Amino acid sequence: MEWLLTLLFDTNSFTHALLAYSLIIACGLWIGRFKFFGVSLGVTCVLFLGLIARYIGVDVHPDIISFFRNFGLVLFVFFIGLQVGPSFFSTLRNSGWGLNGLMCLSVFLSLALTVGIWYGSGGDLSLPQLLGVHFGAVTSTPGLGATQEALAALGYQGDIAVGYACAYPVSIIGVITVLMIVRKLFGIDIKTEEQLWEEAQKQRAQTPIYFHVTVANHALDRHTLREIRALVGRHFICSRILHNGVITSPTADTMVHDGDKLRIVAGPKDKEAIVAFCGEEDTEIDLATAHSPLVSRRISVTREEVNGILIEDLHLSRMDGVNITRVNRAGVTLFPHNSLRLQLGDSLNCVGPENAVARLTALMGNQEKRLERPNVFAIFIGIAFGLVLGSLPLSFPGMPVAIKLGLAGGPLIAAILLSYYGPRFHMVTYTTVSANLMLREWGLTFFLASVGLSAGDLFFDAFNSGIGWVYMGIGFLIATIPMTVMAIIARRFMGLNFHTIAGLIAGSSTSSSALSFVNSLSERGLAVLAYSTVYPLAMFLRIISGQIILMLFFVA
Repeated sequence: MEWLLTLLFDTNSFTHALLAYSLIIACGLWIGRFKFFGVSLGVTCVLFLGLIARYIGVDVHPDIISFFRNFGLVLFVFFIGLQVGPSFFSTLRNSGWGLNGLMCLSVFLSLALTVGIWYGSGGDLSLPQLLGVHFGAVTSTPGLGATQEALAALGYQGDIAVGYACAYPVSIIGVITVLMIVRKLFGIDIKTEEQLWEEAQKQRAQTPIYFHVTVANHALDRHTLREIRALVGRHFICSRILHNGVITSPTADTMVHDGDKLRIVAGPKDKEAIVAFCGEEDTEIDLATAHSPLVSRRISVTREEVNGILIEDLHLSRMDGVNITRVNRAGVTLFPHNSLRLQLGDSLNCVGPENAVARLTALMGNQEKRLERPNVFAIFIGIAFGLVLGSLPLSFPGMPVAIKLGLAGGPLIAAILLSYYGPRFHMVTYTTVSANLMLREWGLTFFLASVGLSAGDLFFDAFNSGIGWVYMGIGFLIATIPMTVMAIIARRFMGLNFHTIAGLIAGSSTSSSALSFVNSLSERGLAVLAYSTVYPLAMFLRIISGQIILMLFFVA
């Protein structure tokens, strides 16, 4: 029986540690599946199982806990960065400024409220512990990890996970409270908001559409499609042309004649200008019929050699008239303009003669199974770059010590940069959704279990002494007041839809539990668009905000 005693109680044994982690994570994930009042805690239950396990006597060597905590944090934030990286800069450039501005306001208000409570307590409450409460209230696990790192560098001996764990349970209650306040204050009907949201999305839609025009502008006779595109000043693709009763797939140098009928693919906002310039719209014809000599195919980009190549460098005009009409990337439909870079995993809608489409298919690869194998080289290069980036000391005027992005901020930024710019250097950063989710969940569960195992005794002591209830109350204020201010401004002054506000609140708090709740408000899950718009920048700000507060106000 000695082997069993060693397995269960030898704190220096790695096998004992791995058994403890496996049981805590498995039980936590199982319990997390159950819903209470329509909300499940999900992976967060791993944290509370870790706290309970430590309290009842499960002991793991501190060095092993430190390894799993840091390794889990790096995995978690790195694969978050790979997921959001391709859309991170595009959301800032396009319609994301307003939503991200509101999100920044909520982040600033939550930090200001945290520092204000610390000042108001007259020193009775610890700033590091209040930061732990702050990150629990906004459910920012990477923010907690980054702040723990910064405190260790400053010589702080306490564990801010206590405040985090005390405030975490009230975070979802705070989200529900804010939404109830907004609904009551503005008399919102959810079904009506859903209809208004859908109407607004149709008006703003940028997904490419197709339509037919008859060339009736005599000035365009005998002009090429390339020349017409330059004259009209709008991006469009002509996928089919009917000339003298024959349907063909044109190239940019194909000449257009009076009376030709064109099947155009363009953005919704460009349709009116293109139709007016060319002649008139023809709604009674469809050149993509069954008897058309052209075929339409969806092709997947799976060859590494094509990763990062510009569409104009494909020289489609040499392929007997094949055209790419749409590019689908991570659920988003993009217009195939010449300067668009293809990425591994893209799905291309193509039209042309069958033999030409077959040649393009061979060039792109179109072998889905090749996408199932992740490029491990790029992943570890990215992690190495992130660790170097996180270790660089950054000095700012007025700050007593240099700031570091740490194990949370460095890998996050590295992953965002790698996933966005990597294809430009033909580096493959594509991972399947399932692989990304699995590795991200692995990292998060190891991190949360480590936090629980290191803070279990302090957590229950906090409630026995009464300070735990104080932390919960403060956490509720931090979770509700900034979000309420943000939501009122969003509704009253910006006229945002209720579902957009709900997604904005969930994204600002970087909470998957909150997203699950706000998505349940609509069968179509309308809140996810606003959530994904603010989530990348919110995650980044939450990670670095704690370090900035410490540099400004804390002295160990």
